[in-house]
Amino acid sequence: MGELSQQLSEALSIMIMGMGLVFIFLSTLIIGISIVARLFPATQQPTQAAANTQAAPAGSLDPALVAAITTAVHQYRKQHRQS
Repeated sequence: MGELSQQLSEALSIMIMGMGLVFIFLSTLIIGISIVARLFPATQQPTQAAANTQAAPAGSLDPALVAAITTAVHQYRKQHRQS
């Protein structure tokens, strides 16, 4: 009985040590990311693609894009029906 309690206490101490190390690592990681975020704030500069996307009305779709997607779907369905 003494051997079992000794093994359980050893397992508990290893578990607590492991969980403590993970907690310390994650805390350090969060603090480090926060410091880097404060030192280098994100600057948002609109790219050309984003400007083009924002300029188009929400309801309009590019007919070439619709045709390409439709063709891809038909080819996919055709290949998987034969299998």
